[in-house]
Amino acid sequence: MDDIWAAVLWPLLPTLAVSVIFFFILRSVIRIDRTERKAYARIEAEERAKRGLPAPDSTAP
Repeated sequence: MDDIWAAVLWPLLPTLAVSVIFFFILRSVIRIDRTERKAYARIEAEERAKRGLPAPDSTAP
């Protein structure tokens, strides 16, 4: 019976490992994008304040 489980798990192990690695890479890309957008919005707000421009409309696409 143990041989059956080993025969089932060994072929699935590479797929699971690649899936876990892909998950962490994708999660880090999404987090980096989110923090980059926050930093860009902060810098843009500072530049607008320096020039006396109004804040951008939040309903614009």
